[in-house]
Amino acid sequence: MVRTSKSGRRHYRLGRRAETSEETRQRLVEATFQLHAERGIAETSMKDIAERAGVSVGTVYHHFPSYGDAIVACGAHTTEHVPAPSSAVFAGAATREERIARLARALFDYYGRVPALESVRRDRELSPALDAFAREEARNRRRLVAEAVGPDGPAALAAALLDLDAYRALRREGFSAADAADRVATLLNLASAGTPARGRR
Repeated sequence: MVRTSKSGRRHYRLGRRAETSEETRQRLVEATFQLHAERGIAETSMKDIAERAGVSVGTVYHHFPSYGDAIVACGAHTTEHVPAPSSAVFAGAATREERIARLARALFDYYGRVPALESVRRDRELSPALDAFAREEARNRRRLVAEAVGPDGPAALAAALLDLDAYRALRREGFSAADAADRVATLLNLASAGTPARGRR
């Protein structure tokens, strides 16, 4: 009975240690996410992560043996908590105009919620995971643009105006994310209205 009791208490303590370790790891990931948004990926160090999370540098290396591992964990955190727009944004949209408006709002909202995306593109050579994330983001955006405008729509113009760079430029000019999305959608829908149907000139 004593052995069973001791074993039970030991199992409980191990469980508590595991929980604390996971909480520390989560705090490190969130610190990394914040720093990437504020400073950029290339400008963030393991020491920075430790200071932001309130732990030692050794603790950071315990959870992430390299900065590349921290980048991978941060990317997984972003994908889980701030997923990129999908075809679901078009559910119930009956017209091209509505699809374009919905996509503009969804993409611009996403850009605002993932402020490190600009750094991902700029610093993609630092890590294969960053490069893969940037490639997937571009593929997903182009696929959604094609779905929104249809085969006869201004896909190239839409891809340019719904890109992160256009979003950043509009925000710098003082537009809110929602207003910027609506303005871009209006422009694209005007362009779409003047696009001849396939097979016509």
